[in-house]
Amino acid sequence: MHWIEAIILGLVQGLTEFLPVSSSAHLRIVGELLPDGKDPGAAFTAITQLGTELAVLIYFWKDFVRIISRWFGSLTGRVPRNDQDARMGWLIIVGSIPIVVFGLLLKDAIETSFRSLWIVGTTLIVFGVILGVADAVGRQVRKLEDLTVPHGLIYGFAQALALIPGVSRSGGTITAGLLMGYTREAAARYSFLLAMPAVFASGLYELYGALKSTSPTVYTMPQTALATVIAFGVGYAIIAWFLRYISHNSFRPFVWYRIGLGVVVYILLGTGVISA
Repeated sequence: MHWIEAIILGLVQGLTEFLPVSSSAHLRIVGELLPDGKDPGAAFTAITQLGTELAVLIYFWKDFVRIISRWFGSLTGRVPRNDQDARMGWLIIVGSIPIVVFGLLLKDAIETSFRSLWIVGTTLIVFGVILGVADAVGRQVRKLEDLTVPHGLIYGFAQALALIPGVSRSGGTITAGLLMGYTREAAARYSFLLAMPAVFASGLYELYGALKSTSPTVYTMPQTALATVIAFGVGYAIIAWFLRYISHNSFRPFVWYRIGLGVVVYILLGTGVISA
């Protein structure tokens, strides 16, 4: 049964990682609804995210190669420091600082109390409403070329909020981008680029810990690996669809979905169907 559950969770991770609906919240909720009714755990979530971030790396491969090469070139003087791609390299570094700091400071809470389904239901609703407001009032005139260091830090703090399941990494950063006047596509693209260092670092750290640990886990490493591979394949398809979708549509469907899911979580908890 655990193999089937791993497949289901891999599908969930791939389907929800890039949408502003919180993949960690969905893994937490679906894990509770599966036959064993257990939280897959923060480590399982972080490791399966390696699959979806690998999809980002491949999808934006040319962008990453260009940004990294120009960034290194700016260090040696071969590329002007105000070069757009070199600046993007620095902005990704700057934007990654908040989640690294808070991830280390709040590690215990991230793995325990933050995973309460009461918190998950609340963050789904609250940050869904904030996303809806941002989508409605945002001027949506700025592009990635307009990104500044202060804006990069704001994006970074928004990403750090996603350490709480239910906030959503893409949802938090996209919301921040919209409130600062960036277009939907620009906010989403920077969200994907910004996630790379933090997610890979977190996933590899958890993978290292899982390989060293002798304590029993909900899912074995082969099962987790299967979920990660599935998440990669599904996630790659979702990236292309999502970027096309937001070029012509609002985030309103995702807002209503988040609110509805949050209400369902409250109902399930209140009726005792699932445990917080």
